[in-house]
Amino acid sequence: MINVAVLGYGTVGSGVVEVIEKNKEEINKKSGESLNIKYILDLRDFPGDPYESKVVHDVEVIMNDPEVNVICETMGGIHPAYEFSKRALLLGKSVCTSNKELVANYGPELLRLARENKCNYLFEASVGGGIPIIRPINYSLTAEKIDGITGILNGTTNYILSKMALEGADFEDVLEEAQEKGYAERNPEADVEGYDACRKIAILSSLMTGKNVKYEDIYTEGITKITATDFIYAKALGRSIKLLAMSRECEDGSFYAMVAPFMIPMSHPLYSVTGVFNAVFVHGNMLGDSMYYGKGAGKLPTASAVVSDVVDCARHIGKTIMCFWDDEDVRQTKVDNIKHRFFVRTKADLEKAAIDIFGMMRVVVADVEGEYAFITEEMSEKEFEDKAEKLGCVLNRIRLEA
Repeated sequence: MINVAVLGYGTVGSGVVEVIEKNKEEINKKSGESLNIKYILDLRDFPGDPYESKVVHDVEVIMNDPEVNVICETMGGIHPAYEFSKRALLLGKSVCTSNKELVANYGPELLRLARENKCNYLFEASVGGGIPIIRPINYSLTAEKIDGITGILNGTTNYILSKMALEGADFEDVLEEAQEKGYAERNPEADVEGYDACRKIAILSSLMTGKNVKYEDIYTEGITKITATDFIYAKALGRSIKLLAMSRECEDGSFYAMVAPFMIPMSHPLYSVTGVFNAVFVHGNMLGDSMYYGKGAGKLPTASAVVSDVVDCARHIGKTIMCFWDDEDVRQTKVDNIKHRFFVRTKADLEKAAIDIFGMMRVVVADVEGEYAFITEEMSEKEFEDKAEKLGCVLNRIRLEA
């Protein structure tokens, strides 16, 4: 029997218990062992809950019980989740987590501790919720040199942008509606400013490179400056606007990662990813392109991913599942050097100045008065910023993804 303790009985934690109990027969068959929820750690009591007898308030009960094999860390935040996870691994207890913030900050250290103590630190649910992506990168694509990952990694921003495209609505109005429906937090900063997607692409980039990609070094731009007018132009171009998180290995062997809104064409596989759905687009040097799609958040999809890690731990008691993510920080190319084409909006009376400054361009015609819009030739971020400064008025600019 594999005894499991769940740390945090909130949305994801209660989902983990529900998935294990509802799918017990299937899970036990696939794990080769019987899984048992022995403890649930929370500061609160849950009178009337079917599992109230399993609730404990002191983590020492769990840490001091040698029968606990696997811990599901679903508390969120860094502290005390980090301390609890570290201690569990030092005791040889495997840890499965949905905590992207913790993984992005301490992934290499916790993986090393798992190796040293012949247990596992697994985090499938930390990126993409219920979408299997960590496991494919670690297992299924081991014959590949992965040189590019592009993803829609945040359901809240994808929902907002999808509604803006469909209804021609403004950002603030759609955000308010998303909050009312529970798709956005009361404080949506982590989502709409791109921070959530940044941590997720840092994790994926670390697995792609095998070295540590610090999320603090990733250029991050959110969606708060995207307007209904931008979507009028996007429609005229046959494109959509998505918040993309990407990491790429360049031809010279350098590496960069970024999070920003992009205009993508109908031919792009991520074009049709709408609403709260997420998708991850992976390029390998032999396989080429592959895409992983599904619900990127939510109680049961995320819990399902956590439980899949629990099953993996049950199959590997006393053995460490290999995960290549070293302590050494990867060297990122400065974003100034990265090249894109840019969609640009400026005032109509600056048309001549825009032509003089930017040179070759594609004019974008749409039903918008008082503006001149165009698409630049490919140029570096630094070159674009210098030209935009000379122009003096850029109402908005959005990068283009081919």
